[in-house]
Amino acid sequence: MSRRALVTGLTGQDGSFLAELLLEQGYAVTGMVRGPAERDLGCSEHLRERLTLVQGDLLQPLSLRAAVEQVSPTEIYHLGAPSFVPDSWQRPEETMRAITGASAALLEAVRELDPSIRVYIAASGAIFGNAGVWPQSEDTPCRPDTPYAVAKLASHQLVGALRGHDGLWACSGIVFNHESERRPLQFVTRKITRGAAEIALGRRSELTVGDLDAVRDWSFAGDIMHGAWLMLQQEQPEDYVLAGGVARTVGELASAAFACVGLQAEPYLRVDPALVRASEGTPSVGDPSRAHARLGWQPKVSFEELVQRMVRADLEALGPSR
Repeated sequence: MSRRALVTGLTGQDGSFLAELLLEQGYAVTGMVRGPAERDLGCSEHLRERLTLVQGDLLQPLSLRAAVEQVSPTEIYHLGAPSFVPDSWQRPEETMRAITGASAALLEAVRELDPSIRVYIAASGAIFGNAGVWPQSEDTPCRPDTPYAVAKLASHQLVGALRGHDGLWACSGIVFNHESERRPLQFVTRKITRGAAEIALGRRSELTVGDLDAVRDWSFAGDIMHGAWLMLQQEQPEDYVLAGGVARTVGELASAAFACVGLQAEPYLRVDPALVRASEGTPSVGDPSRAHARLGWQPKVSFEELVQRMVRADLEALGPSR
């Protein structure tokens, strides 16, 4: 039986790495896009000739149902969602519809059209918020503290509720921070790696940052997507934390990035108090023990390799120094 995958969020970082993996595994891959098929496919543009496209909009539930009906997939990977957390404070209602509403629409479509479809819904380590416990596992209490995190938690809990009530083959991937050279420039990781590259090339003299002591758990996006694929290859659906399991500060990330270009970070960093967020009560660090034990999942790209990969890509994108 041929395997057919429907991927939302195709144009983003995660969607592109997942599409590459699925194509390598022999899937027929359909990506959901908003707008005309001729539009730029973002991070997946290089895969255009190997993909099928279907129309769909996260804010239009009927379009999501129509996409499922048209593609008739064996697996759905729902990655599409607003991903820049600060924006959720400006548009909480739209954030809820785009994240929770879209997940609900897809799950409902699967329940009514073909309950045998296996579904992966991307949750987030942000659902734990100020949990008071770290690292966070699948059983850690959730105390989300942003509209984005609230929406992701509702989506995550809906997966469990419909799985239990209706027997859907659906699972939630609780993914912590994951990066690559395909990450948009507004994210702090890309700001830092691009800044280090620009300074090394003589394009700028300093890099403005926020809280250097903020803690995150960074992994390579391609590894996280491999974990998502493994989740749908199991006999039974189950939710998993996908994370590196190591706490690192923004300052450590900056040091690693500047080391890639042979520089010390400190002389070039300027902290802007306006960019420092309120103190985070609980470090955002995941415990991937269940994924290691039950999925056999192990990240292949180390933190240092990830940063090197990002800085190298930024250097290449910027071109030669003056």
